[in-house]
Parts: sequence; structure tokens; C-alpha cells
Amino acid sequence: MTAPLVIFVTHSEHASSGAVGEAMQRLGLRTATCCPMRGDALPRLEAGHPDGALATVVFGGPQCLSEIDRYPYLKNELDWVGTQVKAGAPVLGICLGAQMIARAFGAAVGPHPEGLKEIGYHPIRPTAAGRALIADGFHAYQWHGEGFALPDGAELLATGDLFLNQAFRLGASTYGLQFHPEMTRAMMERWIASEGGSKQIRERPEAQPAEIQRGASLAHEAKVHAWLERFLIAWLKL
Repeated sequence: MTAPLVIFVTHSEHASSGAVGEAMQRLGLRTATCCPMRGDALPRLEAGHPDGALATVVFGGPQCLSEIDRYPYLKNELDWVGTQVKAGAPVLGICLGAQMIARAFGAAVGPHPEGLKEIGYHPIRPTAAGRALIADGFHAYQWHGEGFALPDGAELLATGDLFLNQAFRLGASTYGLQFHPEMTRAMMERWIASEGGSKQIRERPEAQPAEIQRGASLAHEAKVHAWLERFLIAWLKL
């Protein structure tokens, strides 16, 4: 029997599914990547699932929804994400992906009121509603300058310090995560070494320095990845 398929929607030329892709492989799932930025067509919705796939993961990217007029493909994707969720198809949004789910259902998405960005490892704390899923919390990787309000009907599962809303559930099978559980050490090194990344770390006092990020990765990555696999099993009902 063919293994179930999970579709990854990405937003940059060199996007990596990181620990999410690795966990999917260990769980015996197939994956396929769709990058609308490169002109890839979004999967058709069939019988409540995209092209018969088990689920969709919508990853982050450098784009900002506050500048959506610059990215026509994001407008199409925003409608597509909303259709997926309304149809009951399992959707997981990470960073930009979570913001897209929130905006598709009428919630505000935008910059921090003081113009701050969250860059580096920061604590994720479960709410009472999220304790069964997130237990005692952990430190997870962040890199974003925009956050989301909760869409109507969503349940807040986790909070943070700089950006309050960090995880939510909408309906039975849609989740939004502001943080990056897929982050691996190799991915982090690429981000902090990139021209734009290194510039932000140098110029933004609220950004964690590269050496602090490296130390935090050693301290926290294993716990986040262990949580991620448990989460995916629960989300996909494997």
C-alpha cells in the first residue's frame, strides 16, 4: 500500500522542511513540495484534501502579510488556505503559514507595536487549553517581525514574551505555530550567516547574537524535535 502523502508549501528558493521532513520520513509518510513563489500550482482540493493528500504544512518565509500587495501568489495562497481549513483538511501553519491561517479567518496580522523582531530561542509556555499538547513548554526558535491575533473560534495553546500568541488550534485539525519547531542546527547556521540575517543580528539589539543562538540550539533542539514528532503523530492521528 502506498504511504500517505503530506504536502509542504514553501516560500523561498532554498526552503528546507528541516525536522518536520525528517519526522515525516521516520513516520513512513511521503512528502511533496509546492512553492507558489516559483510558479508551482497549488494542489486541487479533492474530497476535503489537497490532491488526496493526508495533510498540508504551510511553512514560513521572508514575506510579510502587511506587504501582501507585493506578492500576488500569496493572495491566491491565502484564499487556498482558507478553503482547506473550511473543508476540514488537516493544515499546519508555521510562522508565515500560521499568520496566513489567522488572516484567512479575519484576524489581524502585523508588526510588533514597538517595531521589534523575535530572533533566536525564546520560551513557549502552554495555556491551560494547550497543556495536554505542549505539556510544560520549551524554548523554540523564532525569526519574525510580524505576529497574529487569534481568529474567531480559535483556541490559544501557547504564549510567549515578545509576541503573545504563539500557538493556536482552529477546529479539529488546523494548527498555527508562530515558532519554528522544524529548525535544525544546519538551517540556523544558514539563516544567521545569510546577508540579511547577519545584518539583522548586528543591528537589532533585541536579536540574540549568533553565539547565544548556537548555545541555545545545543540546549533546546533535542527537546523541541522530540515534542515535534509527538505533535505530528497527534495531529495526523497516526
